[in-house]
Amino acid sequence: MPNKINKHDLPHKICATCGRPFTWRKKWARVWEEIRYCSGRCRRDKNKADAPSGPLIIRAKRAGT
Repeated sequence: MPNKINKHDLPHKICATCGRPFTWRKKWARVWEEIRYCSGRCRRDKNKADAPSGPLIIRAKRAGT
């Protein structure tokens, strides 16, 4: 009988963009130390998370005046 690995025993990280936890995948075995994002979408949107949102700032200024 093959040894089964529990998903809770696998290494995990927190996504740099969305902040969600994600677990190790076999295809990431060689580059696990370099992985920072949980998905391709988070990797593409990495700059959007760092930049302030323009329309929200404008709405906040209008509400305050």
